[in-house]
Amino acid sequence: MEVQRFGSGAAMTAAGGNADPVSATGRVRTTAVPVPVWWTTVVLASGSVLTGLDTSLVNVGIEVIGRDLGASLTEAQWINSGYLLALAATLPVCGWLSRRTGAGRLWLWSLAGFTLTSASCALARSADMLVVARVLQGLTGGLLIPAGMAILGQVAGRERMGRVIAVASVPSILAPAFGPIIGALLVENLSWHWMFLVNVPIGIVGLLLALRVVPRGEAGHAGRLDLPALLLVALGLPLLTYAVTRATDRGGLLASSVLVPLGAALVALALFVHRSLRADEPLMDLRLARDPVYAAAAGTIVFSGAALFGGLIVMPLYFQLGMGRSIVDTGLLLMAFSLGAAVTFPLAGRLADDHGGGVVAVVGLAVVVAGTVAMALLPADPDLVLVEALQVVRGVGLALAGSPVVAAALARVRPDQMPDASSQVNTLSRVGGALGSALCAVVLSGALADAGSDAEVAAAFRVTFRWLTGMALVALVLAARLHRAQRHARRAQAR
Repeated sequence: MEVQRFGSGAAMTAAGGNADPVSATGRVRTTAVPVPVWWTTVVLASGSVLTGLDTSLVNVGIEVIGRDLGASLTEAQWINSGYLLALAATLPVCGWLSRRTGAGRLWLWSLAGFTLTSASCALARSADMLVVARVLQGLTGGLLIPAGMAILGQVAGRERMGRVIAVASVPSILAPAFGPIIGALLVENLSWHWMFLVNVPIGIVGLLLALRVVPRGEAGHAGRLDLPALLLVALGLPLLTYAVTRATDRGGLLASSVLVPLGAALVALALFVHRSLRADEPLMDLRLARDPVYAAAAGTIVFSGAALFGGLIVMPLYFQLGMGRSIVDTGLLLMAFSLGAAVTFPLAGRLADDHGGGVVAVVGLAVVVAGTVAMALLPADPDLVLVEALQVVRGVGLALAGSPVVAAALARVRPDQMPDASSQVNTLSRVGGALGSALCAVVLSGALADAGSDAEVAAAFRVTFRWLTGMALVALVLAARLHRAQRHARRAQAR
């Protein structure tokens, strides 16, 4: 209970205004992160582990699950697609639920729900039952990360935001790297059921610890649930995810199965934005973007997400098609990126707290641009050590650009606005990632369509890496804008 009392005090500390604490020189004053906050951070990270592992674990077992349950590959793909669509649908309502029940209570209920639905997935006896269980799992999993981020934003305080968010981000980058390997081992040595059962002990331990260290939060004024806005965004985000998935599968944006849901998604999201800006009590407070620092951070998050997830789509194909590596080898080679990012996250958090997230993101995205340009210049038979080194470079750069920008956005809002901000940050990252993934898939598939030799395959990947470079360059420009906005805010605060 002592930790919960501390959490409330930390939230009160964070409520002292929108500007970062600065010295007379304009440098951010940092303070040590108390041990109870670190405990809360570690426990909340279990939610990131579960959702990150579950997405990547199941990918390797789709074919085996379909064969065991008598489903076609197309039907089996809905085991994953249903989860992703449900995950996207819950993000917009997370802020409203956090305000109504308290972010801590919402996180606890979500973790309990995710644990139970994971067990339900393992017990499914048909493909239809498994798809339904996966949708329910996605509905609960979609609330875990934004609710956890809202809690961290409330207990950390602005001067510690960078370090806390950075450490909490480590599982989210490691889980997708180790997930395919763990999934392959479970399927090969046990059964596909264990890809879901593995979540149960993690969830139970996380719940037991969370009951002791996670502050519940206070139920506040949430206003009436704006059902039209919820329907618009709950329709738009899943349709966008579906369209991106179809574009990846079909290799293009011009197919009717892609264009129709994509157009409907854009219309629904545009109507949602219009309604939210005019409503007295919006479902998501988009007016947060009136703050120049928050707006610049939000834009950077979108294009950093595009560069990150676009690379996650391209690199496995590069190793398999461009370098002729097996699936197992590809999984091991991809770990260089995640390990480079994971090692850098704590440093990124410290630098963000000391100097501001904007300048750290500028450095990180400059590193990403340099590493991606180098990938675009590789020959048809590149040295594997060089490719792995460039993966580490990209991982380091994206870690420097990731959590510091998120921390910069969350540091600009009051504690009562934290649920909205965390939901928006996660939504923007997901939208950016979806667009980046789709664009890279379309560019690469189009370039590979006419490739008849190793040299032409290499040229197709070089074209795709140039597009990835463009995404990183846009993010770099926005990060420079973020740095300028933070500098102006600090000077105003110092005066």
